[in-house]
Amino acid sequence: MSVLIEGRLITSIGPDADAPVRPGDWEVKCDGRLVTTGLIDCHTRLVGGALTPWAGDLLLRPFSQRFAQEHRLERTLTVGEVEALTAFSIARSLRAGVTMAVEHLHAPACVEEALTVQAKVAEQLGMRLINSHASSSVVAGLAGPEQVEANGRYAKSRKQDSLVRAAIGVRASFCADDDLLRLAGHLKEELSIGAHFGLAENDDDLAITWSKTNSRIVTRFERFGLLGGASVGAHARAIDRTEAARLAKSRTLVAFTPRAAQTVEGGSALGMEAVLVNQNLVGLGSGGTGSLWEELAASYTGVMAMARAGRMLDPDNLMSSFLVGGPAELCTMVYGAPCGSVEPGALADLVVYDFVPARETGNFTPHLLMQLSQMPVGWTIVDGRVSVREGQLLGANFNELARDSALALESIWKRSGVTGGGAAPS
Repeated sequence: MSVLIEGRLITSIGPDADAPVRPGDWEVKCDGRLVTTGLIDCHTRLVGGALTPWAGDLLLRPFSQRFAQEHRLERTLTVGEVEALTAFSIARSLRAGVTMAVEHLHAPACVEEALTVQAKVAEQLGMRLINSHASSSVVAGLAGPEQVEANGRYAKSRKQDSLVRAAIGVRASFCADDDLLRLAGHLKEELSIGAHFGLAENDDDLAITWSKTNSRIVTRFERFGLLGGASVGAHARAIDRTEAARLAKSRTLVAFTPRAAQTVEGGSALGMEAVLVNQNLVGLGSGGTGSLWEELAASYTGVMAMARAGRMLDPDNLMSSFLVGGPAELCTMVYGAPCGSVEPGALADLVVYDFVPARETGNFTPHLLMQLSQMPVGWTIVDGRVSVREGQLLGANFNELARDSALALESIWKRSGVTGGGAAPS
């Protein structure tokens, strides 16, 4: 079979003989390899994830201390450092078959400039990107409302871009006052775009919100107009079934990071049961650490535990929903074209894996997905453009990007008094 791409869309699929290669065409020889739609990372931190790599000294600390550590590192970020860290993160993602990322950046000293340079990098390397600023009321750089206003100015400039779009971002409820949320909701409605926020990240988030506002998190975000189509609520670890039903009705996508939930917060609870019971729009996010494949494996473990307890049916189809169904719907909402399938009329966001599967897979979908997690990516095509060719990045030198990222990290950690990316010395 041949898949014909013209412009940014797939235009036909059929026998090889029906699509001869003509002068000027770019032929990708698949040789029987598996062609799928690209992965979508529904919640990532291309910059923040690199700044606070996982280490026991940090992960074993209380939530408030981890947040303070992140904030201290991110509040001094420069535009050049954001560019270097973003470029390497995107390059690494493209080589892993990720064609779209939903980025939650926190760079309060240079909000608009940092978001703009991320867009430039995504366009250069060839990745679909929805980015926003994780604004908070914790004073560092610009005040909270000023961060949101800068995010809004950037969003206005990306409304019709073919590859990079924007959302209005909020770090989380516990660190956002009413003025910030009110402005964020207003700009979301004015610009007709989505929002991106940490949604009931853990019990501490919920407790702090309740003590300050006498309100639960979902209720608060709903009151300020942040829920809705094209919006992403990350984590959702501390919500009940009633709140999950309201999220489902609004078509807010819930981005799970089950591996992070297990590792960062401890225990095996994934916080996803209330969401899955209500058939919410769901997807997986890496949170900026690890890979989507690792998140898929962690989610499968959690879903199987619920299935054995009789609280969840059809775990196999859930894996497809996590990795493809919900993320594709989000992409379609934002870019206005079908996504998530290899068929005529769909966006040409495709990956060729170095893997020739059995022709009959039966009901072994999770097995096939887990196999793919171990397979190298041959080609990555985004919006009809080749970004990775036979495992090699086309838009830049991968090793140079890695070196620039490492130098930026060393500079940030040294400036902030952090040793080796771990905790600050006492």
